[in-house]
Amino acid sequence: MRSAAGHGHGHGHSVGQDTDRRALVIALALIVVFMAGEVLIGVVAQSLALLSDAAHMLTDAGSILLAIIAIRLAARPPGGDYTYGLKRVEILSAQANGLTLLLLAAWLGYEAIRRLVDPPPVAGGLVVVTALVGVVVNIAATWCLSKANRSSLNVEGAFQHLLTDLYGFIATAVAGAIVLSTGFARADAIAALVVVALMVRAGVGLVHQSGRIFLEAAPAGIDTRALGGRLAAHPDVVEIHDLHVWQITSGQPALSAHVLVAPGRDCHAVRTNLQTLLAHDYAITHVTLQLDHPPPDLFTITRAHAEEHGHCTDRPAPSADNNA
Repeated sequence: MRSAAGHGHGHGHSVGQDTDRRALVIALALIVVFMAGEVLIGVVAQSLALLSDAAHMLTDAGSILLAIIAIRLAARPPGGDYTYGLKRVEILSAQANGLTLLLLAAWLGYEAIRRLVDPPPVAGGLVVVTALVGVVVNIAATWCLSKANRSSLNVEGAFQHLLTDLYGFIATAVAGAIVLSTGFARADAIAALVVVALMVRAGVGLVHQSGRIFLEAAPAGIDTRALGGRLAAHPDVVEIHDLHVWQITSGQPALSAHVLVAPGRDCHAVRTNLQTLLAHDYAITHVTLQLDHPPPDLFTITRAHAEEHGHCTDRPAPSADNNA
C-alpha cells in the first residue's frame, strides 16, 4: 500500500488588507462625527426616526471598529494552538454585526409601534435637513467600503450596516417632508419601521452566512455530491470517501478526501490532476488529499469450496459395531 498527501494552500487572503483597513478608518471617522450631531438634533426635534438612525450609526461605528480589529488579528501568522491563525475572528465580527442589527431592530420596532399609537410632535424641518446630510455622509462612507474586499464577510458586515443606514436616512427624509407638508406625525414612526425591516433583512443574512462557516457547511454554490462525482470520474480513481468541504473563513474554502487509486497508477500524477480540477473549477486551493492503492483481494476458502475439492467431509463417526 502506498499513500501520498497533497496540500495546496491559498495565501492571497491577506492581500489588500491595508486597503480594507484604510477604507474602514475613513468610514468610521465620517460616521462618528455625524452621529454626534444627529443625536443632538434628534433630541431637539423629538424624532424617533433620527434617533433610530443615530442608534444605528452607533452600531455602524462599533461594527467598523470591530472589523478593523478583526482584520489586524486575522493577519497574524498561524502558530501554537491556532494552526489556521486567527482568521475566523473575521467571522466572529460578522456574526456580532448581524446580532447587533437584530437586537437593535427589536428595540426600534417596539418604539416605532409605540409611537404609531401615540405619536409625539415632530419638527419636520430639522428632520429633513439632518436626514439629507446623513444621506450624503452615508453615501461617502458606503463608497469607501465599496472599494474594500466585500468577499470578506467581515467587511460585508460593516458594509451592510452602512447600506441599511443609507436607506434609513432616505426614508427619514421622506418622513420629515411628509410631516412638514401635511402634519402627519406618524410618518416618522413608519419610516423607523422601514429601517427596522432593512436591519432585520441584513442581520439575518449575516448571522446565516457566518453560522454556515462556524458549522463547517460547504461553501454556498458548491454541490458536494457533484464535486465528489467529478473527482471519482477520474480514470485512475477507484473510489472517493471521507470527502469534506468547508470554509476556514470567507473566501477560503478547503477540502480533504481519501482517494483510492487504481493499482499500478501514479498517485502523485492523480493528486496533481485532482488539485488542478479543484482550483480551476471550484476555486478550492487549500486541499488535503490522502491517496492509497486499494488492498489486493484476499484468497478465501469457503465451506463449499473445501467440500468440492475434498478437503473436508462430514462423514459420520464410526459406530462401536463397525469397530468390532
